[in-house]
Amino acid sequence: MNETLKLGLILFIITAVAASVLALSNSVTSERIAEADRLANERAKMEVLDIAEEFNTLDGGRLKEIVGSDSNIVEINEGYKGSDLVGYTFNIKVNGYGGEITFMTGISKEGKITGLKVLNHGETPGLGANSTKPWFSDSFKNKTVASEITAAKSPQGESEVQALTSATVTTTAIVDGVNTVRQLYNEKLSD
Repeated sequence: MNETLKLGLILFIITAVAASVLALSNSVTSERIAEADRLANERAKMEVLDIAEEFNTLDGGRLKEIVGSDSNIVEINEGYKGSDLVGYTFNIKVNGYGGEITFMTGISKEGKITGLKVLNHGETPGLGANSTKPWFSDSFKNKTVASEITAAKSPQGESEVQALTSATVTTTAIVDGVNTVRQLYNEKLSD
């Protein structure tokens, strides 16, 4: 009995020291991680809406007014060139095969998709992870938001984008996310 108590105390001390080290390292690195995330978000905005020079994030009240109950749209940014509004970027979360996929897409005031960038995913390497490849994201560029976007193995039509081979769930999730944004833009943000 005494031996069990002694081992329990040793295990408690080891656990307490490990927890303290983790808490200390978290407090030291959390600001750097947040700054790296902010910079990655800024680069993604510039990539998906490259005609804009600066961005204004919609505040929580305006965002809620636009998206309503759709909790998948995390953030909307207005893109400006000088004082002219040139488009929007949308940060959205969807459920893929390997878990949540976070991506950003841009739509110009002319009603064209200006870009798509996957920010975070847990998709299968060589399959759903191909969603980060330029040949996939570039297939969305210059598509009109006037009609629903669909995926095809050999895109021919104006509203078709490249499907990911053997990654139907990933392709469908991203295309559905883009269509959600497309519909939101047409209903709430287009002139």
